[in-house]
Amino acid sequence: MKISLINHGCAKNLVDAELMLGILVKEGYQVTLDDNDAEIVIVNTCSFIHDAEKESVQSILEMIEAGKKVVVTGCLSQKHNQELKEAIPELAGMIGTANLNDLVKVIKDIEKEKFSSYIDEKPKYTYPEDVERQQITMGASSYIKIGEGCNYKCGYCVIPNLRGKYVSRPIENIVNEAKSLVKKGVTEIILIAQDTSSYGIDLYGKQALPKLLEELNKIENLSWIRIMYAYPSQMTDELIDAIAKLDKVVKYVDIPLQHSHPRVLESMRRPVMDYRELINKLRNKIPGVSVRTSLVVGYPGESEEEFEHLYNFVKDVRFDRMGAFEYSKEKNTYSYPLKGHLPAKVKKERRNKLMELQQQISLENNQSRVGKTLKCIVEGYTDEGVIIMRSEYDAPEIDGVVYARSTRQVVPGDIEDVKITKADEYDLFGEIID
Repeated sequence: MKISLINHGCAKNLVDAELMLGILVKEGYQVTLDDNDAEIVIVNTCSFIHDAEKESVQSILEMIEAGKKVVVTGCLSQKHNQELKEAIPELAGMIGTANLNDLVKVIKDIEKEKFSSYIDEKPKYTYPEDVERQQITMGASSYIKIGEGCNYKCGYCVIPNLRGKYVSRPIENIVNEAKSLVKKGVTEIILIAQDTSSYGIDLYGKQALPKLLEELNKIENLSWIRIMYAYPSQMTDELIDAIAKLDKVVKYVDIPLQHSHPRVLESMRRPVMDYRELINKLRNKIPGVSVRTSLVVGYPGESEEEFEHLYNFVKDVRFDRMGAFEYSKEKNTYSYPLKGHLPAKVKKERRNKLMELQQQISLENNQSRVGKTLKCIVEGYTDEGVIIMRSEYDAPEIDGVVYARSTRQVVPGDIEDVKITKADEYDLFGEIID
């Protein structure tokens, strides 16, 4: 039986998808990237917010409609275990977020025309270290999952329920995976977890991300190391110093702050601290650093004054990169029963206002780079032959790109010096220096 996979959601889900394909290949199953060619289709789902769930369900129904045997994996099956099977009785199998190693049992049951489901009520993720990921996307960059789960209980987030407690992978396993990716031609690795900055506390009794960065920095032919999803109260001096001093670690800090107002932060169950001070410290200690954040507008009870506080915070701090999201009401979260849920119209208006401000800041930041030379990684080409690149200040898929021209051939993964000649709100334009 040929098996294909459709992946939804975050980069962490993408790694799980690649691991599942690796498990199947190891067991001798034939994997295809063409859904039409497959008899069994795995739909790896996202359940972070309602819209993501809708997208996942749509894929499931489309594949059932196409006559495929569908296995649902990921957060949706974990969150809606019983309801999902009742709502879609045609499902061929289900596994939870911590049950990757049970996938083969489900496939074997399907071969016997039998439905089976393996979903741990309290998930405890075990990374299948003996499996080689079958990469769906292969390019200059690759994600490495350094941990799974989360020990925080943010007011709007269902992830701890769906993914369990934080579990770190051993440093040597991560370093070995990075080395094997570099052998395949990867030049940038992106470290991901629900919270990368808490890496190692469960394994080594203290934050071990600085140590991991030091070990990864020694890998030959690796050009860039990028860290995503750091937690504000875990931005220790040791971690900041490691980012500043290690030459392969890009000077880019992704630190979702979610809000600025102390009352809202408290209700969100987020660290109530002076974020201005933290960002000033990052900018002082890491010369030329690019700071990215994510913010939530319209959290229950957010007053006009509290939103203005957030707006002025963004105006003053001038983030290099920023995403804003409307609060989404999710069951089994602390915020679900709170009073003061805001109308959709208000949430939308607030998000738009914040993003318009950020657009202007982003344009001014980008224009300040005109005339400067940036190190950029080659990602590919447009149909017109323009080179698509990314500076060290941009993460793949969420930040901007650099469009460049060159008199010579360059290949994906190369790091080149690019002189910036033009800028718009999100992207830069330039020429590769010969």
